[in-house]
Amino acid sequence: QVQLVESGGGLVQPGGSLRLSCATSGFDFSTYGMLWVRQAPGKGLEPVAAISNAGGTTSVTPSVKGRFTISRDNAKDTLYLQMNSLRPEDTATYYCAKGDSWWSNTVWTNRGQGTQVTVSS
Repeated sequence: QVQLVESGGGLVQPGGSLRLSCATSGFDFSTYGMLWVRQAPGKGLEPVAAISNAGGTTSVTPSVKGRFTISRDNAKDTLYLQMNSLRPEDTATYYCAKGDSWWSNTVWTNRGQGTQVTVSS
């Protein structure tokens, strides 16, 4: 059974940083691309960042480029999202998601329960 458990969210002031983590189990982590997806209040799900199975390919949505970095540790079956220079518009629930193949930046098959990120002064 695929399990994805996010952690690291919280309340942060504009300009601050957070690092999200996603502990995974129940599948061969090193085989699948992974994504971070977010949902802001009243809005739909938005893919934020994606990484290939071995970590060699990454992408981020334009609104977070230069501020967010996705990474993974296949030895620990863990996905990360480093978020710097946070803005109020980054406020959302952030979900870890399992891609449907070695690389996917738009399609996922499973996602976790999410972790709340609130950017406010």
